[in-house]
Amino acid sequence: MKIIDKFNTFSVSGDTVVTIGTFDGVHLGHQKIIERLKNVAKEKGLKSVILTFFPHPRMVLQSGVDIKLLNTIEERQDILSSLGVDYLVIKKFTKDFAKLSAEHYVKEFLVDGLNAKYIIVGYDHRFGKNRRADIKDLKAFGEQFDFEVEEISVKDVEEVAVSSTKIRRALNMGDIKTANAFLGYNYFLTGTVIEGKQIGKQIGFPTANIHIKENYKLIPKNSVYVVRSLIENVPFFGMMNIGTNPTVDGKKQSIEVHFFNLDRDLYNKKIKIELLGRLRNERKFKSLESLQSQLKIDKENALKLIAETR
Repeated sequence: MKIIDKFNTFSVSGDTVVTIGTFDGVHLGHQKIIERLKNVAKEKGLKSVILTFFPHPRMVLQSGVDIKLLNTIEERQDILSSLGVDYLVIKKFTKDFAKLSAEHYVKEFLVDGLNAKYIIVGYDHRFGKNRRADIKDLKAFGEQFDFEVEEISVKDVEEVAVSSTKIRRALNMGDIKTANAFLGYNYFLTGTVIEGKQIGKQIGFPTANIHIKENYKLIPKNSVYVVRSLIENVPFFGMMNIGTNPTVDGKKQSIEVHFFNLDRDLYNKKIKIELLGRLRNERKFKSLESLQSQLKIDKENALKLIAETR
């Protein structure tokens, strides 16, 4: 896949089939649309193109709204890159872009920029200034500029919308099983290992403290989770605490992972952590000794869950 993040550098020999959307999560509903995109490309001899936007339009147009996304733009890019599409085009979303007329957007970006001959969008797709144009307008532009429009059915669009909503709701409740089922892969966090307070090390459970720079990334409910990470191409399992560490009077949310059977320096390394399941809520213990006893129980339960998922 070729990734384009500047329209003025975009060039492709031949015509394209394009699908348009934010694709946050790239879940099973999105994957169904992308599979259709690839099939059309093969049937008609076209290049397949995903057009997505960043920042999320609501981040730009609704100031003060705290939007949490399932993927950072880098994570979304990595997932989409693995799906076998020819081009991923990331258009920077700005207030000026939002003011473009529907015709200007279609002519400059879809026709002249992407060489679109076939466009796949949902029945409720809206575009142009104030999002006034809809699927009927797009079909009219198709007749004017010589491209076909395929309308994703109400059922399929609702499936995409509902699963995105359900994934966010599930993660906010700590329901990793449901979230992963809708995603079609394990929900994951990507961050850099930073130095912590070393309290875990004192009680025999050293942790890697994870810093996620993107404040729009959705962090699941404060809890203890079973996780897996690929470190230098070797899979390691462990358990992760998301929370404020109330036992030691912590105030800020932190993300800490205790890996089983891992003895290497991870400081300043960027790692990806997949969430496999949830063990329990975070809670305050009377002492570090009580916390240590609970962590031993957590580890036993984590190992059972890992054995079941293998």
